[in-house]
Amino acid sequence: MVKGACNCGAVAFQISGDLRDVYICHCSICRRATGSNGIAVAVVDNSDFHWLSGADHISHWKKPGADWERWFCQTCGSTLPGPNDPERMFVPVSLISEGGDDLKVAHHIYVGSKACWDEIGDAGQQHEESITV
Repeated sequence: MVKGACNCGAVAFQISGDLRDVYICHCSICRRATGSNGIAVAVVDNSDFHWLSGADHISHWKKPGADWERWFCQTCGSTLPGPNDPERMFVPVSLISEGGDDLKVAHHIYVGSKACWDEIGDAGQQHEESITV
């Protein structure tokens, strides 16, 4: 069992399935959304993901002209899990507070557009663009 929450604790969730692989997206959209080199997520089947509290605190933003959305806590602004795919949730691993001890970076995606200052130093496979998860 894996649990997580936003920075202020208003929004909490749990994942009943096992998590192992972390995907880090280095695209310019994710860099701007996070203010860092990208976002690290675990991909979870919808049936394994459950909101525990705070669904009424969730807001989202859709990038105009793009098929991309970002979910975040209205109170603290933490990036939250979101259904960027109809069957799966993309869970920012930085929100995990309990469990997830076996997580490893498996893939770096959109490294073709990573920032010039971003140096990838782990064993995760690097992909110029996206991959099928």
